[in-house]
Amino acid sequence: MSTVSELRITLDGSERAVPAGTTAGRALDADGRTVIAARVNGELRDLAGELRDGDAVEPVEIGSGDGRAIMRHSAAHVMAQAVQELFPDAKLGIGPPVENGFYYDFDVAEPFTPDDLKRIEKRMREIVKQGQRFSRRAVSDEEARDELAGEPYKLELIGLKGAGPSEGAVGDAADGADVEVGAGELTIYDNLDAKSGDLRWKDLCRGPHLPSTRVIPAFKLMRAGGAYWRGSEKNPQLQRIYGTAWESRERQDEYLRFLEEAEKRDHRRLGAELDLFSFPPEIGSGLAVFHPKGGVVRRVMEDYSRRRHEEGGYEFVNTPHITKGDLFDVSGHLGWYKDDMFPPMEVDGGDYYLKPMNCPMHNLVFRARGRSYRELPLRLFEFGSVYRFEKSGVVHGLTRVRGMTQDDAHIYCTKEQMGGELKDLLAFVLDLLRDYGLDEFYLELSTRDDSPKFIGDAADWEEATEALRKAADDSGLDLVADPGGAAFYGPKISVQAKDAIGRTWQLSTIQVDFNQPKRFGLEYQAADGTRQRPVMIHRALFGSIERFFGVLLEHYAGAMPPWLAPVQAVGIPIADAHVPHLDRVAERLRERGVRVEVDTSADRMQKKIRNAQKQKVPYMLLAGDDDVDKDAVSFRYRSGEQRNGVPIADAVEEIVKAVEARIQI
Repeated sequence: MSTVSELRITLDGSERAVPAGTTAGRALDADGRTVIAARVNGELRDLAGELRDGDAVEPVEIGSGDGRAIMRHSAAHVMAQAVQELFPDAKLGIGPPVENGFYYDFDVAEPFTPDDLKRIEKRMREIVKQGQRFSRRAVSDEEARDELAGEPYKLELIGLKGAGPSEGAVGDAADGADVEVGAGELTIYDNLDAKSGDLRWKDLCRGPHLPSTRVIPAFKLMRAGGAYWRGSEKNPQLQRIYGTAWESRERQDEYLRFLEEAEKRDHRRLGAELDLFSFPPEIGSGLAVFHPKGGVVRRVMEDYSRRRHEEGGYEFVNTPHITKGDLFDVSGHLGWYKDDMFPPMEVDGGDYYLKPMNCPMHNLVFRARGRSYRELPLRLFEFGSVYRFEKSGVVHGLTRVRGMTQDDAHIYCTKEQMGGELKDLLAFVLDLLRDYGLDEFYLELSTRDDSPKFIGDAADWEEATEALRKAADDSGLDLVADPGGAAFYGPKISVQAKDAIGRTWQLSTIQVDFNQPKRFGLEYQAADGTRQRPVMIHRALFGSIERFFGVLLEHYAGAMPPWLAPVQAVGIPIADAHVPHLDRVAERLRERGVRVEVDTSADRMQKKIRNAQKQKVPYMLLAGDDDVDKDAVSFRYRSGEQRNGVPIADAVEEIVKAVEARIQI
C-alpha cells in the first residue's frame, strides 16, 4: 500500500506542492502573531491543522474581522480558565466573541465584584505570559460527556449539537451556543503548558483559536452582570463577564477612549442632566415620560416631519391603541409575533391587545370604501403609539423601549408604480434624515431564508426583494446583505446611519408586502374595470420618535442644533437693573418664534453663563450698562466665543436665521 508523500494545494491563487502532513501554518509560513489562523476551503481553521490534497489556503491576520473574533474567543477561554482557577466551583456556560470584545457566562454562588474582576484579569495576564498552547482534538458525544461530567451546561449543549439555539435565545446567546458545538463533530480545546505539554485547562469548543495564549496582545475586563442561560428568562440566571481584546495596545487604547466619549454622550445621562425625560419606576420598565423641555424637542421633530410629509403627498390618519385579537389573527401577528406583544386583556368576553404596530389598522382604513386606481399611490401616515413586550434584559433608555411612537407610513400602489415609489421613498427618507443632521449612510437588505418563520409565496418574495434591491442600487449607497432578517411578511431595506463618533444606528425601514393585502382582501378598481390587489409598502422613517430622540441626543452630545434646542437663547443680565433690557430683547425673539428665557435668578453672571453652558443653550445674550446704552447685547455662543456690542436687531436676525435654516453650530 503506497502512501501519499506530496499534496497539491492552492495558495495565493496559485497551485503548489507541499509535503504530506504540512500544516496550514507551515504552508502560510505564519509567524503565529500576525497571521494567527487560516481559511481552508472557505472555513476558518487553526494553524496547526494538517492540510489535504486540493485544499485552498488563505491567511487570517489578527487585525482582520475574523482574526479579531478568533483572538477574542481565545481571550474568553483564558478568562474562563482564570475564573475556574480562582473560583473552583464555577460552572461554565458559553463564551463567544462579540462586537468589540467577548464574554463568558458562569454559574457561581455570588455575583462577581469589581475586586473579583481585578483578580481575574491579573490571573489572565499570568496565563497569557505562560504562553499555553491551544490544542484541538475531536471527541465523540460520549467522550465529551465523560470528560465534562461536572459541567451541566456543557452537557446540555452536547445534547443540542446541530439543533441550533434554543427557542427564546436572542442576540449573543444564540450565537454563543453555536460557537460551542455547531452541527458537526464535537471538539475540545486543551490549554497545554508551553514547556511540559501538561494539561492546564480544557473547554468544549468548535474553535479555531490562536496558537498560544501569548499571542493575545491587549485585553481588559469591562464589567459583570446577570444573563439568562441561552437568553431565555425560563432558564437560570448566570453571571456574565464582558471583556475587550485588540490586536495592539494602541488599538485598545483608542477603543477605550471611544467608550469614554460614548459614556459622555449616553442619552440616559443627558436626559437627566438636561431635564428632558425620565423612566419613573412607578410606571414601568421601558416606558418613558417626557418633561417640558423634552416635550419641546419632540414637538419640533414631529412638526417638521409632518410638514415634510404633507409636502410629500401623505394623508394623516389616527388609530386606537388597542384592538380585538381577531385583527392580529388576520394580519398574522398572533401567529408570528405574539411573543413580542403584551398579554391580552379580556373585554366583553373577548381578548384585546395593545397594538405592536399600525399596519393592520391602516389596512382597514384602505378597505373602508371602494378604491380606484386614480387614488394610487395612497400614502397614509400616522404618529401612532405602539407597545412591544421587550425582554427586561434588552430594554435600554429610549433606544429600546416598550412603549413608543412610530412615524408610520403605509403606501398602497400598483405593481407598475412600485419601483418608482420605492426609489422616491428612499430619497425622501434620506433627505429628511439629513435635515436632522445625519449624513453618512449605508443600506441593509433583509431577505427571507429557509426557516419556517416566513409566510407567503416565494415568487412574491423574489419580486419584492428585487424591487427593493433596484431602489437600493439606484440610491448609490453601499448595500449589505442580511439573509433571514426580513419581517415575517416581506423583505425590507434598513437605513443604517453613522453618528458623530462613528457608531452605526438602524433607523428608517422600508418593506414591500404582498401578503397583508391578500390576507385583508384589499382591492382597487383598475382602469379596465377589473379588481386588482395593491402592493403595500411599510415605512417607518425615525423608527420611533423615542429611539430617534435618543440617537440625536447622543449624536449631538446633548448640544442640539438651534432649531431643535428646547431653549434656543437665554438672556443673562449682569445686574438686576439690566433685566428689563433683556426682557425687551426676549420679546422681539418670541415674536419671531424663538424659544428664549431670561435668567433672573440670584446667581452671579458667571454662574448663569455656566448654567446655560451646562444646559447646552446655543446662544447667550449678555447685557450690562454699556449694552443698554448702545441698545445692544454681548452675543455669546455655546462654544464660548463672544462678540460684544452687537445691535439687538443683528442679534435677533442671526438667531432667527440659524433656527429657520436648521444650521448646525
